[in-house]
Amino acid sequence: MAFDLAPFSQGPLRVERDARGVVTLTLDDPQRFNALGHDMLSALQAALDGIAADATVRVVVLAANGKAFCAGHNLKDMAANPELSYYQSLFAQCGRMMLAIHKLPVPVIAKVHGMATAAGCQLVAQCDLAVAVEDASFATSGIQYGLFCSTPSVPLVRNVPAKVAMEMLLTGDFIDARAALEQGLLNSVVDAGQLDAEVERLVNAIVRKPRTAVAMGKALVYQQREMGMEAAYQLAAQTMAVNMMDADAQEGARAFAEKRKPGWSLQ
Repeated sequence: MAFDLAPFSQGPLRVERDARGVVTLTLDDPQRFNALGHDMLSALQAALDGIAADATVRVVVLAANGKAFCAGHNLKDMAANPELSYYQSLFAQCGRMMLAIHKLPVPVIAKVHGMATAAGCQLVAQCDLAVAVEDASFATSGIQYGLFCSTPSVPLVRNVPAKVAMEMLLTGDFIDARAALEQGLLNSVVDAGQLDAEVERLVNAIVRKPRTAVAMGKALVYQQREMGMEAAYQLAAQTMAVNMMDADAQEGARAFAEKRKPGWSLQ
């Protein structure tokens, strides 16, 4: 079932798709620094659910419009709704959206400029790959306002060393793009004029690979990371065996034996 772009013609999220099956989700609420309020989270959830059901999508690029990538949750909205049920609903909704990225069968690439703070930093950490411009900055800044960034800590500690994550969470201080790269939050840092090209480099590398292998591999990497080594090897071995039964893997093996390039279906 093809992913329907029509519902995203208006609202805080712009959605575009090219002929290769590359979907670009652009946070488009620059006046609120692309804050993750209910409307933005709902739009992202709907888009991710649609993408998950469309077997022709190959890669997702998550970008943003305006000065900031994403400032996280809007503290003004949170201050205006001092009710436990409101906060529980907001953070649960955000968690569902982040898990949708995690469970998506295609890679998600964060294309970052400006600042990514609190849940915005969480969003970068949750993506499978991330590219940023030199002047991008990152922080889990909730502690500056008395709110420990508990939910952002979930993907953060799975991306950067524990003590680096704890310092970011306890101080709320910003780190620049180079530091984020060194600590593992980013895959690459480029000049602003090279951001499109660097994202395209990753996209091109992924769309040339069989979708089935990419989907199985993404799921395996995240699942085995939470296991002990013995269980991880068992799961990885079973995944590789099932992957090898796929027609594209069989074609790849034949191409290797015959010393030619594989003719993959790329589905």
